[in-house]
Amino acid sequence: QVRLVESGGGLVQPGGSLRLSCATSGFGVSRFAIGWFRQAPGKGREGVAAITGSDIYQTHYANAVKGRFTISRDNTKKTVSLQMNSLQHEDTAVYYCATVFDLVTFTPGGTWGQGTQVTVSS
Repeated sequence: QVRLVESGGGLVQPGGSLRLSCATSGFGVSRFAIGWFRQAPGKGREGVAAITGSDIYQTHYANAVKGRFTISRDNTKKTVSLQMNSLQHEDTAVYYCATVFDLVTFTPGGTWGQGTQVTVSS
């Protein structure tokens, strides 16, 4: 059974940076595509970034975060990270990592972490 645990959220000023980490475990988890999603207050959950599970990693980003966020994974350490730079108020949300069925459409695969809060405020 695949298990995902997020960490690294917190409070940051506009223009600042945060790095989120998703610790993965379970049989075959290195083969799964993993994505980061977020849900802001009063809004639906949206895909942010995703990465394939193959050795030659492919990535996909939502337009709102392109050029600011970078997703990466280390299958040796079984972690998937999201480096977030130039954070804006609109990035405030609970961030989740999840398995992903389709990168381009951010279709979730069904396994989710518990979420970590990111708040961008001065």
